[in-house]
Amino acid sequence: MEKDYAKALLELRSVLNISQTEMADILSVSYPSVNRWENGRAIPIKIVRIRIEKLCKENNIVVEEK
Repeated sequence: MEKDYAKALLELRSVLNISQTEMADILSVSYPSVNRWENGRAIPIKIVRIRIEKLCKENNIVVEEK
């Protein structure tokens, strides 16, 4: 099963009250990358998935399976 990073990113940005651009800065990626992930058009590479999961864990957000 694949994890639902789109949903996790949306929830994470909501909890942190930040924009896609700010999330991109936190993850050291481009704004278009965050946009594609949230819209389900792409999935993050492994190192970024690890960063997202760490941020989610720190903010009590569960990265669910699709």
